[in-house]
Amino acid sequence: MVGPIIVVHGGAWSIPDDMVQAHVRGVRSAVAAGWEVLMRGGTAVAACEAAVVVMEDDDTFDAGYGSFLTRDGRVQLDAMIMEGHTLRAGGVGCVEHIRNPIRAARKIMEESPHVYLVGSDAERFAQAHGITLCRNSDLIVSRESERLRQVQAQERAQEHWKPPAEFSETRSHDTVGAVAIDSFGNLAAATSTGGTLNKLPGRVGDSSLIGCGCYADNESAAASLTGWGEPIMKLVLGKHACDAVRAGASPQQTANEALAYLSRRLDGHGGIILLDAAGRLGLAHNTPRMAWGFRTPSEEASGIEKR
Repeated sequence: MVGPIIVVHGGAWSIPDDMVQAHVRGVRSAVAAGWEVLMRGGTAVAACEAAVVVMEDDDTFDAGYGSFLTRDGRVQLDAMIMEGHTLRAGGVGCVEHIRNPIRAARKIMEESPHVYLVGSDAERFAQAHGITLCRNSDLIVSRESERLRQVQAQERAQEHWKPPAEFSETRSHDTVGAVAIDSFGNLAAATSTGGTLNKLPGRVGDSSLIGCGCYADNESAAASLTGWGEPIMKLVLGKHACDAVRAGASPQQTANEALAYLSRRLDGHGGIILLDAAGRLGLAHNTPRMAWGFRTPSEEASGIEKR
């Protein structure tokens, strides 16, 4: 049997030197949480959820508590989880009162006939299935309020303002994610995000869209992505990568080629983690840095991958 294995990412961008250690600590803690689940005989789905919850609770990352703020100063969160054996998936978009949206995504996957719920209706479903709602203010940290204030001040100072290259690799893309294979040989993937700074309310990125920022299929691979969401969505990059593995490419070769494709076709940037049914790992990014971690039965590592 292959595995168990857990791989996580904590964003791909030009992570500043003074934030490196916080990112490393965060991904290391996420790996530990997912590994503990796997060691108890838990499923890959449960392991991915546990790993992502750790990063949602850590304000180092743009997911859950401490996420970027929308143009009107709110936190809006997206998340998805997918199980590779049955292709069941669950996602939430634009939720404002759920501290751990990945938990709500799993509830949708396992306790509803649907794949995707959004906004207040997703919150009502989550609450009806045992998830306690919070105030939106409970998700906001002062650092992000100040960051939003500065960006909007810059807008007002420009005579002919244009939408920012939020999308520059120097801007934070701290979306988080995990992929895993369990002792039963099943794959899973999960991705969670607060989106982009100063985004229009209601904007949904790639992270919670099936086949874009998250995908898992036992017949190919499990993928989780981070970065500029709009190009990733247009290329359905998670499914694209998994299909390449199914066609015979290694996860590492596929990860490299997926990021090259993203850059070549749409000048996009970000990062990807891949894990196939044979337990082979792939990790790539075309940003200056990417936070990552993994554990297998024989090896454990975490750090900041540099380009």
